[in-house]
Amino acid sequence: MSSAFVRESDEQWLHDISPTMNALINYLSRENNGIRVYEKRNFKDTVTGKQVHEMSNGSLYSIDADSKWFVVEL
Repeated sequence: MSSAFVRESDEQWLHDISPTMNALINYLSRENNGIRVYEKRNFKDTVTGKQVHEMSNGSLYSIDADSKWFVVEL
């Protein structure tokens, strides 16, 4: 779909969503063309001490010090 057809107000970024699991699941499912994304497992990163969420889309996510979601790169 061309970006010309997307209203600017409809565009949302990962770091813009609420720091809750429900918000993350809803956002990722929208980004995945409506196919539900779910949490496969979660664990505490031994280096940073942050909670990491492995999602069914194959990516890892965590919340930074500013309470914003980000993609974890191992």
